[in-house]
Amino acid sequence: MKTLVELHPYDKPREKLRAKGTDALKNEELVDVILGSGIKGKDIRQLSKEIARRIADDPDAITIETLMRIRGLGQAKASQIVAALALGKRLFEHTPAPRIRSADDAYELIRDYAYKRQEYFLSLTLDGASGLIRIRTVHIGTLNQSLVHPREVFADAIADRAAGVIVAHNHPSGTLVPSRADIRITERLKQTAEIVGIELLDHLILTPEGYYSFAEEGMM
Repeated sequence: MKTLVELHPYDKPREKLRAKGTDALKNEELVDVILGSGIKGKDIRQLSKEIARRIADDPDAITIETLMRIRGLGQAKASQIVAALALGKRLFEHTPAPRIRSADDAYELIRDYAYKRQEYFLSLTLDGASGLIRIRTVHIGTLNQSLVHPREVFADAIADRAAGVIVAHNHPSGTLVPSRADIRITERLKQTAEIVGIELLDHLILTPEGYYSFAEEGMM
């Protein structure tokens, strides 16, 4: 394993963060950025990996005292980690969920999938106030009735205690016309929605040029 000094500048966490953003960094690299430097006798990359593993095992159990059990980690650096985790948690808890009140709202959240070269079938679970709970990838590849099974969509919706679900998939061909398979899948999902008591709100077809909404076209 290369030391931090031996890494190419754009592989170093701080430079990588600036060039590519937080999503490009692994957990230990984010810890690396927070710490800023290592300790005597332990490389910062080794230290960051150990801290990241401890956080992943039980994030709610992380305190200054538990972190200071890691050899060589003092109160100052342990405090930095705990403060960063607390700030992230507070911001996450107080960030309101996006509201999806129209097909356009949903499309704005998932429009990046319109540019995928493979077909992605997605589910968006919503609470009773139309707030987004979670976006999931249900299936990747050519769609047909057997591959996209209602249980894959509604098992997650039930686990989320969702009030409604929006499904969507992209058409790499660029056409916004629903295929027979698209229509059949929508019909099966509608039937299942009625049984489980979770409303199927829409089925969107995505392309870089826009979207087709089954609900807006009266197909729901």
